[in-house]
Amino acid sequence: MTENLLAIEGRSALVCSAEGALLRGTQAAVDLISEARSSGAQMVVVPVERLDPEFFQLRTGVAGEFLQKFVTYEVAIVILGDTSALAPESKALGDFIRESNDHDAIWFFRSMEDLKARIAIRPISG
Repeated sequence: MTENLLAIEGRSALVCSAEGALLRGTQAAVDLISEARSSGAQMVVVPVERLDPEFFQLRTGVAGEFLQKFVTYEVAIVILGDTSALAPESKALGDFIRESNDHDAIWFFRSMEDLKARIAIRPISG
């Protein structure tokens, strides 16, 4: 995996590259969590481009399996990128994104600037 350890508004983040193998399923999540913990990161930032397209089709269960590992192991995750084209296709996905952003373990943001602004207001858990 290609990733960088960055400080974002005083929080340590493992930021995955937009290029690389698609991330799918529990093993990919566990690998990211392990990498984050071993590097001391408080959160993982994953670009939308790295997620298997089935991730955004909630009925497949891919997102649920992947994200549940982060919740279970108490490592925050940020999905970074434009999901606006995807959310109108699925009311459930739009609802899921909005509800996730109302809490502190899973966030969806269009840009790193949006993430920084949110962390400055309300830190993500992890």
